[in-house]
Amino acid sequence: MPKTALDRQHNDASFPSLWDELRWRGLVHVSTDEAALAEALAGGGLTAYCGFDPTAPSLHLGNLLQILLLRRLQLAGHRPVGLVGGSTGLIGDPRPTAERVLQSKEQVAERVRLIREQVERYLDFDGDGAAEMVDNLDWTSGLSAIDFLRDVGKHFRVGTMLKKDAVSARLNSDAGISYTEFSYQILQAYDFLQLFRTRGCTLQTGGSDQWGNLTAGVDLVHRAEGAAVHALGTPLITNSDGTKFGKSEGNAVWLDPMLTTPYAFFQFWLNTTDDDVLDRLKAFTFLTRDELERLEGARVERPGAREAQRRLAWEVTALVHGDAAADGARDASAALFGTGDLTCIDEGTLLAAVAELPGTEAAPGDRVDLLLSRTVAKSVGEARRAIAQGGVSVNNRRIEDQDAVLAEEDLLHGRVAVLRRGKRTLAAAHRR
Repeated sequence: MPKTALDRQHNDASFPSLWDELRWRGLVHVSTDEAALAEALAGGGLTAYCGFDPTAPSLHLGNLLQILLLRRLQLAGHRPVGLVGGSTGLIGDPRPTAERVLQSKEQVAERVRLIREQVERYLDFDGDGAAEMVDNLDWTSGLSAIDFLRDVGKHFRVGTMLKKDAVSARLNSDAGISYTEFSYQILQAYDFLQLFRTRGCTLQTGGSDQWGNLTAGVDLVHRAEGAAVHALGTPLITNSDGTKFGKSEGNAVWLDPMLTTPYAFFQFWLNTTDDDVLDRLKAFTFLTRDELERLEGARVERPGAREAQRRLAWEVTALVHGDAAADGARDASAALFGTGDLTCIDEGTLLAAVAELPGTEAAPGDRVDLLLSRTVAKSVGEARRAIAQGGVSVNNRRIEDQDAVLAEEDLLHGRVAVLRRGKRTLAAAHRR
């Protein structure tokens, strides 16, 4: 994240312990020995890691929760290690449904670079508790199959491996499971052993759907070194209606602005329901308990103002894309759905904002009623009646003449004009 956003993050001193804060923020779903882990977190100086496999060219919101957890640990005096899976990405964590398509080594290496850069933006690499980034390809590329089977594989029991949820689901399906993906849990567990041996790492975090892999690492460290280490699984984030968080018709909300624009990112958070907004604020922002309780009070007293949603959208967009992008997305949203000045919005944000609107091609001199009839009116007659009733605007400027035409200056940045019918029905006229 930009340095300004990084500097704003602090743990909340109102909690008796870090463990209490993590639980209050809804970040603890399952863990190894809770009392021992709470004590270790209270002591300071613990080394914790989370792994990120390069299954896509960008991380998404589920990954962001893990990165912010590492950041919370660092702010509390612990040392975070971000691991990018250069080797595990070549294998693939088994999915419950079907075998993954293996990616080329070159593609995996490029994704490792991109994801490493994303994780690095959220951690501090200077001073006490400086973060570190590692790639598990570094300690597996030179490991022979014989050494791997003798030194690591001997500690695993096939019966236990078969009980893992994804493995069990695949075994009972027509697809089955390859030995390659079946071995994934051994490879991931080996990461924990290596980080324990080389960096004194005693905690691995991840989503609760990774719990089998997390505990495999805990067990391997215990069997190989006789040491007790910890695992912490965060809840899978779902909406109050039970749908998977961050998914819309199968499309993830990405951290890469080229895949999900800052404006679309902002709008995703702004559209959070009242039932979900407090949980999202707790998990994805560093706002204090006092501030979150104030926002919850405002939500109850003035639900129409959506203050909590607006704060959530700005805070998380600023964390991921920076203050300027968050300001731009906020201003664009206010201008599109209000009466703000659209001419003040930069070209990139404006184009992102209108990308999902009904659209038509246009040129200076085109009649507004015709443009409306191609987008948000059923006919030219309906469009003309809407204009006569004062319900049509171009770039938030009311149109009063039924024969009005699009002017050159109406094409913002020379590219697009925003048509509005009524209060919230929008369309875009793109220069042809």
